[in-house]
Amino acid sequence: MKVLQFICSTGFYGAERWVLALSKHLPDSVSSELVVTLEPGTEELELVKQFKAIGKTHHIPMQGRFDLRAVSKLADLIQEQDIDIIHTHGYKSDILGVMAARKAGIPCVVTPHGFENAADLKLRLFIWLGCQSMRFADKVVPLSKQLMSDVEKFNISPDKLEYIQNGVDLSEVEAVRQTKTDKPKEKKTIGFVGQMISRKNIKAILDCFESLYKKRQDIELVLLGDGEDRPSLETYSKTLASASDIHFLGFRNDRLQLLRDFDLFVMTSTLEGIPRCLMEACAMEIPVSAYDIAGIDQLITHNESGLLAPLHNSKQLEKDWERLLDDKALATSLAQNSKSFVEANFSAKRMADEYLELFEGILKESVNA
Repeated sequence: MKVLQFICSTGFYGAERWVLALSKHLPDSVSSELVVTLEPGTEELELVKQFKAIGKTHHIPMQGRFDLRAVSKLADLIQEQDIDIIHTHGYKSDILGVMAARKAGIPCVVTPHGFENAADLKLRLFIWLGCQSMRFADKVVPLSKQLMSDVEKFNISPDKLEYIQNGVDLSEVEAVRQTKTDKPKEKKTIGFVGQMISRKNIKAILDCFESLYKKRQDIELVLLGDGEDRPSLETYSKTLASASDIHFLGFRNDRLQLLRDFDLFVMTSTLEGIPRCLMEACAMEIPVSAYDIAGIDQLITHNESGLLAPLHNSKQLEKDWERLLDDKALATSLAQNSKSFVEANFSAKRMADEYLELFEGILKESVNA
């Protein structure tokens, strides 16, 4: 069986790492290949570099951020490589992938990783088109129960919907966690890892840090990741009294080593699937503070494995940060519980086995059709 993973990648974030984890854990009977679109500025993709250890990689050039001519190129690639199933990730990939699969005559599986509550009208149109394109896929497999609920609103036939619990490859995280030391630091590190896009609501992190910093200067904020909101966030951060202790580090190959040294992992997203960066923070045994939203609540239980504040309740969020920074016994207990929960429930091998069963079922149906 040949499965082609298709993503319009602009960096190395949760979806890209998810594709690697799935492909790595599928059995040898599955030949996994990767195709990415090449947009201006995405010529050297980390995903492509790492996927080469798993299987073949391909690229399709695009003029600008969206190019319908990619459909024919993708369909030709599918036929040339004798692909059995295409598996798409992200609204652009879904639109192009579903159309190419129809053109090439093969099944298409769509995995929604999350929906962007974008302000930009053009982006919102593409997201809407991506959601509509899912209706023409053979299977739609959301990453979380909340995404499953969201997808049902797009009039997708119930027999096309399948839920497979998200999974993550934690072996790399555990190897780095083992190198952690308790050497004293001048400042406690509050950290975030992820895309800098609107639904991540990173300005709320900056505002909460600024408020806390006015009371104490033994803290620093480290932000890992990139995205369209980064320039405006950096500009805003320079207006704050805490500016000298806010560090935008961008995309880093040593992100796990930096994550290991966080004293607190924070998220203020307004919309999520099941965020991989949060899974990694839990597996790294870092205390977590976040807003209580769907997706996050599948990983963190308030007062058991982290602290969750009501959405947009910045005062409670700040109190939670203080508790976790100052109460070491509480922070350690919650972090240990979150690590145990993620290890028990979010195995990449279990996820890959379920996808294999799904792929085999789809191919069997297409033969019998």
